[in-house]
Amino acid sequence: MTVTETVPENAPDPAAPLPPLAARARSTGGSPVRDILAVTARPEVINFAGGLPAPTLFDAEGIAAAYQAVLTETPARALQYSTTEGEPALRAALAARTTARGLDTGADDLLVTTGSQQGLSLLATALIEPGDTVLVEDPCYLAALQAFGFAGARVVAVPGDEHGMDPQALDELVVRERPKLLYTVPTFSNPTGRTLPAGRRAAVAEIAGRRGVWIVEDDPYGELRFEGERVPWIASYDGARDRTVLLGSLSKVMAPGLRLGWLRAPAGLRRACAVAKQAADLHTPTVNQLAAARYLADRDLDAHVARVAAAYGARRDAMLAGLADALPAGSAWTRPEGGMFVWARLPERYDTTALLPEVVRHDVAYVPGAPFHAGEPNCATLRLCFVTQTPDEIAEGLRRLREGLAGACPVLHPSG
Repeated sequence: MTVTETVPENAPDPAAPLPPLAARARSTGGSPVRDILAVTARPEVINFAGGLPAPTLFDAEGIAAAYQAVLTETPARALQYSTTEGEPALRAALAARTTARGLDTGADDLLVTTGSQQGLSLLATALIEPGDTVLVEDPCYLAALQAFGFAGARVVAVPGDEHGMDPQALDELVVRERPKLLYTVPTFSNPTGRTLPAGRRAAVAEIAGRRGVWIVEDDPYGELRFEGERVPWIASYDGARDRTVLLGSLSKVMAPGLRLGWLRAPAGLRRACAVAKQAADLHTPTVNQLAAARYLADRDLDAHVARVAAAYGARRDAMLAGLADALPAGSAWTRPEGGMFVWARLPERYDTTALLPEVVRHDVAYVPGAPFHAGEPNCATLRLCFVTQTPDEIAEGLRRLREGLAGACPVLHPSG
């Protein structure tokens, strides 16, 4: 006997497949740093991978007092919607700090952002059409590569050396590639820690003026100087004044959890970024802005930054002192004058991505260098953050790193 199944008349149709994700979401990967942090979240791991400020150095008492003041004295304002451009008191304070550091700035020149990372996203929205070319230094800040890639940009690396990008190579690329913008972290770069010399900054500004290119100058680390003399912003040079966006942040000098950054840009581009921000999040949280403004009014942020920089300088010295023993013979590394990172290059036969799992088994971590390259990656490179741990913890971490690298056979990268 044959049994025939019947389908009820009112049964729903089989579910149709959903439309796919946007091409940009399918083609842009996540952050390798975030992925590593998820894997190395165990408390016993000494983590040189993250770009995390030292939490023990936060002025938690001062920040708490600032929040208490604004929530007690102006609760209705602190908890209400605000303007897209940012709270006037915070913009005025940030403008005054920028002016004091050599770049005349008014409050109306600034747009407050939800971290300086949002500034990159807003600029990508306001400036980049799919297929536009963006020039970046090599290696480059990972999240900038993500932001430009998500916007559909074609990202091209500018060759350089231990001092940063080569202005002559930049000029040739501008002529050949006709880019929309150049992105750079010229002071204590992420990931290399290097600082672009003043002469090259002047040359970059001149090229931008002569060739017609936007410059996005990202400066999250510039105040964290341990030694040497401050180098002027590219934005302060005459050739670049009308075509440079300067990005700043309170994440590294106050606390990253505040998510407060800003961009300084010419009026037309700043207005376009404000419209893009309205579509993204309306405005940066009011209470955070008012608390930061109150902190800047009541406390001496410069004195706090000086204390943090002194501590970070000692931690940099501890890392530099131990690298010769921790890394294989023939390795080389940068000596940053400030910031948060050391960039190391192992002998060419090493592949730091392939070596990482064995190193993590020794309860220490770094970030492989390959993802930081927009062009041909150098698989023998890695980034080490030296600010999160104390000097004693750094010494122990480097001991573990030595054991982890020694315990793994040198792994050849494809060209090795």
